[in-house]
Amino acid sequence: MKTPAWIVREVQPKEDYTLLLTFADGVKKIYDARPLLEKSIYAQLKNPAFFLSAKADCGTVVWNDDIDIAPEHLYEHGQVVDNAFRA
Repeated sequence: MKTPAWIVREVQPKEDYTLLLTFADGVKKIYDARPLLEKSIYAQLKNPAFFLSAKADCGTVVWNDDIDIAPEHLYEHGQVVDNAFRA
């Protein structure tokens, strides 16, 4: 069975509340998480140290047992990173 393209393999959280994501299909995208900060379920992400604790687990981005983001959403709404940014 083929792995879906939107499975998150790696995540690098950035101080500007973006996530640099690597997906199963090898595509790298940057996801702007700032709009999430307005939603009560994501209120803890306003703490920079907590936001920077993001990790890839079970194919998506998670912070703890209560906070994650659907990988399909990340794939759909992330912006493809050009090669110059990958360094």
